[in-house]
Amino acid sequence: MEEMQKGFKLLHVATVAQSLYYFLDGQARYMQEQGANVHCVSSPGELLELFSEREDVPVHGIEMARAISPFKDLVSLWRLCRLIKELRPDIVHAHTPKGGLLGMISAFLMRVPVRVYNVHGLPHVTATGFKYRLLCLTEKISCALAHRVFCVSVSLAAQVRDEKLSSHDKVQVIHNGSINGVDALVRFDPEKHDAGSLRDSLDIPRTALVVGFVGRLVKDKGIMELIASWDILREKFSDLHLLLVGPFEDKDSIPVAAKQKLESDERIHLIGHVDDPAPYYAVMDVLSFPTHREGFGLVAIEASAMRVPVVATCIPGCVDSVSDGVTGTLVPKCDADALEKALSTYLVDPLLRSKHGVAGRKRVLEDFQPSTIWKDLHNEYIDLLNVK
Repeated sequence: MEEMQKGFKLLHVATVAQSLYYFLDGQARYMQEQGANVHCVSSPGELLELFSEREDVPVHGIEMARAISPFKDLVSLWRLCRLIKELRPDIVHAHTPKGGLLGMISAFLMRVPVRVYNVHGLPHVTATGFKYRLLCLTEKISCALAHRVFCVSVSLAAQVRDEKLSSHDKVQVIHNGSINGVDALVRFDPEKHDAGSLRDSLDIPRTALVVGFVGRLVKDKGIMELIASWDILREKFSDLHLLLVGPFEDKDSIPVAAKQKLESDERIHLIGHVDDPAPYYAVMDVLSFPTHREGFGLVAIEASAMRVPVVATCIPGCVDSVSDGVTGTLVPKCDADALEKALSTYLVDPLLRSKHGVAGRKRVLEDFQPSTIWKDLHNEYIDLLNVK
């Protein structure tokens, strides 16, 4: 039995390869090194193949629509069932709402011994009407079919329990939360990045103050509140620049006028999507993270690892990734005035920025190291197999 457990077969399911690529960075390879036979499935594409090469694990491409599409979803479900029948995994670990739903239904139908659903966030929080009810229902189905429901933060787990999306005994947080931790020793080590040279390339003076943002430039991420606060900040601080790292998107898009304002301001720097945001954190003096909904808020601990204090919204997820008054400041959701005041507090006080930045990196090194999370997750897999 013990040898079988060490060599268990694990299948990760995600809707898109991007989730596998970022959620399982190093983790899939680690599980292989522990003796597990790891397979991953998502919609096909170049990123899925790059993930396979990086992690040295076999992958399978099955088209899965992110939006609700009954016919396409049934086809995806049928193909997942066929794949599971072929692979015969001991554990299916499914991620994101659509991937979780299809993964849990197919694993249930094919009688997979251990079924794990990973809740990374709750999309219904910002939905209304029929869409809200439908998203709640899909979460309840995924949780009901899972043997264990992993949540990426303590506050998200509390929300899942409070909203009765899952039975309390199934819900668990691995280590201190997050899906994969942050590589603060190598990738997010501030000593390994040349902030001055990057500032030069971006036409940001080396002595200028920089407010940063990392994420999708959409309403759900609080961009409208950031724009409103920027209108005040740029007048208060003549040497202040705004660095936005992330893409505009058609879904939940900001108004055309707001986008044009961002594009026309010479002190706003639009970087777009980047595979590695670490060098850009090195340029920032403070990170603005006014998001409306998060599961954990990974960018907050990425910034902390780079000794950058964080101003974030006081919502589930962010209350775990930001230690209020220690590594950053939490402000009410959708409150541009509170956001501006908190950012101003850091901009006028370099000692506070340094104090919270140092505390943030210390916390990440102590609480969010990937190797510790991987070890705890592997042990949890073994425990679940023992029960079965």
